[in-house]
Amino acid sequence: MALFERMSSFYHNQFKHFARRVQKLPVFCKLVLSAVLLFYISLIVLAIVFRPARIAQFLYDLAQRISSHPAGWILLVLMITAVSCPPMIGHTFMLEICGFAYGIRGFWVAAAGSLFGSAFVLVVLRYMFSERVREWSSKNKRWQALETVINAKGLPLIVLIRWSSFPPWPYSNMLFSSIQAVSLFQFMLATICIFPRFLLYVFVGSRLASLSDGKQRHEMDTQTKVINSLFVVGGLSIGVLAGYIVYTLMEREMRGVSPEVEQLAEEAIEEADEGAPLLDNFSSDSVRV
Repeated sequence: MALFERMSSFYHNQFKHFARRVQKLPVFCKLVLSAVLLFYISLIVLAIVFRPARIAQFLYDLAQRISSHPAGWILLVLMITAVSCPPMIGHTFMLEICGFAYGIRGFWVAAAGSLFGSAFVLVVLRYMFSERVREWSSKNKRWQALETVINAKGLPLIVLIRWSSFPPWPYSNMLFSSIQAVSLFQFMLATICIFPRFLLYVFVGSRLASLSDGKQRHEMDTQTKVINSLFVVGGLSIGVLAGYIVYTLMEREMRGVSPEVEQLAEEAIEEADEGAPLLDNFSSDSVRV
């Protein structure tokens, strides 16, 4: 019960933090965010109008067409690469689609796409924005503090940040692209360390696939449907629990330096959700040191 209360408090605090961030955004950014929110609300309304079962069947049929094509896995790898680039979203969804298309074997497609996509983002963003990053980080105390902590803690902290749900996948790629202290080898190794999380999402997708296909669903007995549904709910619950545990471990791992540096480093990770330093303009609160 205490764990549930701590998790509720954690996600509640994350929501309040997001709300505060939104309030500080310029009017144009608020309009863009409102448009995105309206888009997702429209998707939910369409899902209700056209019924979730029909949408699930459409996704299942689409996934089967992909898996039946010899180059289907290449298409999925390219799509995973695309959603690995900030500010795109949908990485978890694409991993579940791998489960839709190939069952548990889709893990290899999900792993290859995620590994290639993250490496692509790191190399391209460092090549394109290296000068901007150096100029930006030299003025930003938060980013300097984060680099200090990562230099001190090394690979274990990098792995925990990769495991954490905050920042989301594409912004995590962007975050490490902007930290020169993180080598490509360390970044790839940390990405490989989170393959179990990818396997969980693919497994959830494979269970959802059997429930999404009308023919398979009608042939299932009630017990099988309940078991598959429990697998899906259990998998999602494990993902939420793991996200909380890993974030807590990440905060604990960041300790051991001065409190001021630790606080600034945590703020830098939160700042990554906004696209700094590669996607935003130079922050108005950046401070020369």
